[in-house]
Amino acid sequence: MIPSGTKVYFAVAPADLRRSFDGLSALALSALHKDPTQGGLFVFLNKRANQVRVLFRDPHGVCILAKRLDGGRFRRPRMKDGCFCWELDASTLMSFLDDIDISRVHSRRTKPVSVRHLEIVKDTLK
Repeated sequence: MIPSGTKVYFAVAPADLRRSFDGLSALALSALHKDPTQGGLFVFLNKRANQVRVLFRDPHGVCILAKRLDGGRFRRPRMKDGCFCWELDASTLMSFLDDIDISRVHSRRTKPVSVRHLEIVKDTLK
């Protein structure tokens, strides 16, 4: 549960989520112009909007919460007036994490496995 009054800073521009603690902290400083050591939640989406990372500080250190969708995408907020950072509240963040655009889900087609292939695999396992 997120305490009420917690500031949430949302990076509207896509972020490289291969970054870890120091990389996301540097991104918060450079792109959002906010210091993660001062508290708050920092939300970053990847380019495809199917992954989100939330950077925050607790009393013992820095934490990252990560979520990757199996299907669908998060609804990326639109940039207004060139703003790269939106300040939200905790309830808006929770709504964002639950609001998934499933119209963009692509089912993956798999090739049917031939019976002959299964027999070869079965023979090699003996």
